Amino acid sequence: MSTTATRTAEQYCTFWVADLYFGVAVDEVQEVLRHQPMTPVPRADEAVTGLINLRGQIVTAVDLRVRLGLPPRPAEQVPMNVIVRSRGEVVSLLVDDIGDVIDPGRMGAVDAQPPPSNMPRGVQDVVRGVRPLTDTILLVLDADRAVDVATTPDNPGGNP
Repeated sequence: MSTTATRTAEQYCTFWVADLYFGVAVDEVQEVLRHQPMTPVPRADEAVTGLINLRGQIVTAVDLRVRLGLPPRPAEQVPMNVIVRSRGEVVSLLVDDIGDVIDPGRMGAVDAQPPPSNMPRGVQDVVRGVRPLTDTILLVLDADRAVDVATTPDNPGGNP
């Protein structure tokens, strides 16, 4: 799929990471949760914060701040979990805050545009496109690429 081929009538579950406003397609989201206790994973990629137990299902938690190469989350700020389905697996994306479910098409927003070239490379790698809204820009997240920690800049080949 090209970066401009985002469906017009798609709804997005929105959230913030640092000062960036992201949306992931609602059909890729299983649920949204408050902070969950995590078990660390030795030798895992730096972006893999740990594993959470989601009603008996073990779920990998990927910190989007680390994955995107953004500054660390302040110690007093507890991350939220956006549970997404990616390639047949369930993965938690750790984000700073949760927004609403929005339908940019109904808000009069234009179709998705390619990510701007001045956007940080780590962010460009996981964004399908951008949708200008009335008072902000929605970065449309590609959940499959966001959870693919084997391609992070600090770990180009993945862990052994």
